[in-house]
Parts: sequence; C-alpha cells; structure tokens
Amino acid sequence: MERRTFNKLLLAGGALGPVVGFASAQSQVRELRINEGGGLNGDAIDAGYAKPFTEKTGIKVVRESPNNFGKLRALVESKSTTTTLFELGTASLAQAKALGLVEKIDWSKVDALPVYPEAKDDYGIGYQYYSTLMAWRTDAKAPKNWSDFFNAKDFPGKRSIPDDPVYALPMALLASGVSIEKLYPLDLDAAFKKLEEVKKDISVWWKAGAQPPQLLRDNEVQYAASYSGRVVGQPGISYTYNQANLNIGYLSIVKGSSQAQIDAAYKFMRELTDPKNQVVAADIVPYSGNSPDFEKLIDKASTSKFPTTADNKKVQYFNDYDWWTANADSVQKRWQQFALNR
Repeated sequence: MERRTFNKLLLAGGALGPVVGFASAQSQVRELRINEGGGLNGDAIDAGYAKPFTEKTGIKVVRESPNNFGKLRALVESKSTTTTLFELGTASLAQAKALGLVEKIDWSKVDALPVYPEAKDDYGIGYQYYSTLMAWRTDAKAPKNWSDFFNAKDFPGKRSIPDDPVYALPMALLASGVSIEKLYPLDLDAAFKKLEEVKKDISVWWKAGAQPPQLLRDNEVQYAASYSGRVVGQPGISYTYNQANLNIGYLSIVKGSSQAQIDAAYKFMRELTDPKNQVVAADIVPYSGNSPDFEKLIDKASTSKFPTTADNKKVQYFNDYDWWTANADSVQKRWQQFALNR
C-alpha cells in the first residue's frame, strides 16, 4: 500500500516472556494472518519477524495484501474475521480508533523490549519508521533544507513534490523559514503563499511513491521529495533526512478477533520489538525498527541510511494528526482549488 494512501484516508474524512495461558492459545491458533502492504515490506516481515515467531510458537504467519482501509472495515463488519493484525499508517490508525475498528492492546501481555514511546499506542504497535525527505541527482547542487530545495535560482533544475497537502504544506512552511518546533499548527495562508511562489518550478506533482526515483534516474527532474525507502542506496541519487517528515507504520489487532488470536498477536508483537529482528528486516528494506538499540547493532557506515538513528531522528518532524483530523475538510477544499490553478 502506498504511504500516501494513509493521508488520503485522513483527508477524505528473544525470550518468549510470560507463558501463562499460552499453551491454550497455541493449541487453538495454527496460523496468524496479517494484512500488510506487500512487496519488499512483506518480505521484511517474513524474514525479520515471522520466521523467529514461528520457530518459537509453531504458529504459521500468513500475509495478505493490499491493506486498504475498506478491507479493515469489511473484516470488522463481517464479525467473523480470521485476519488478526492489520497494518495502518498514523493517519489511518487514528481513523480506525475513532471508528472502533481495532482492539485495545494490553501492553503487559506483549512483554515488549524497550521501544520509542510513540511506538506504543494503545491501539497499535509502531514497528516500522519511514521518512518523506528531499532527494536529488548526485550531479546536481546539494540542498541542505527545504528553502534550498525550492530555490531554483541558486539550485537550478526541475522539481517534483507530492500532490498531497499533508506533505506539501509543511514543506512549504519549512521553506519559508518556519522552524520544525513551530511548524504546528500550520499557517495555511503562509503555506499556500509559498506554494504559489514556487509552483512554476515544480514540473511534476507526483501521486505514486515509485515516481520520484524514476524521475531522478531519467533526469526528468533534478530534485524530488521522496519516500526514504525508495531512494536510499540508489546509485546516482543523494538525499538528506534534515527537515524530513518522519512517519510510522503500525500493526493493530482487528476488532472482533478471538482471545486466542489476540494472545498469538501479542507474541508476534514481542518479536517486533527485538532489535536483532529489526536488523534482519532492515537488510531487505531500509526502514528502521522501533528499538533505541537498533543503531547499536548496525554497521556504523550504514547509520546515515536509517530514519531513527540518532543523527537523523533529531532533525525530523512528526505530523500532528490531531490537527489534520480537525482541519482535513477545509484543507482539502483549499488544496483542490490550488490544484486547479497551478
């Protein structure tokens, strides 16, 4: 599932730990079904988390995709779901909570290893961190911030940014000089004013995450905002995490899951907190896990690649999804009007 789908939804509206009772759950559950985004993301789940989970419990992990939000609603409305875990972005998790589509997590039963505080939501475990950042062709002049990125005079070339206000409006404000600490609540007038100023230099407003790296490789644009996993390690493409938008992929328990399924899900969640498992997953797709110890286990030469290593995490920002929930309708109307005239 494309990361931006999470925003569309919002804008549209190891040790096993405690084993008490687990034998009973294991006898009832032979497989754990997970609905996730597919592709390399699913391969990383298999290698990093499903394999050790199955080795310890004997429970087979079955992956399903894509993870569109309508599928979650259908599972809950069926009142007989066999899919237990569902991958959600930050925005779609907020919506799922509001609609009562996911179960509350009993963290005392997860027996989690240390994780970043934001990874422990009452209704989801943040297992994967990814960023939307600025990238550029290595033969282009390197920008240091969004102000540079949008400065076509001093950094000549064509640009591409997401056709998505959740990403584009904060970028515009940062480009106008607003600091990360004062980004929210968004000053919409200032953000749209900045976009009006720079829209002549934006040749592609991309709609799919595969576009930015392809545009850069083909030299159709020289600068592009991109999902980090799409450009990290790609020949001929440079990037920076400075002023990037840090996001989290969560796994939540589908409302109506049986207690046996929930108990199995807790065991799987425990594997998601093991930094050794996260290193295996990150070798397949360059996203960070939720453990503060992840950085200690990777090669020092690789630390610049990952969103949550100390030097990278401290220069990024999280979106304020409470603000977006409250302002989604009005922002969407302004964005549609802006799109008609760009």
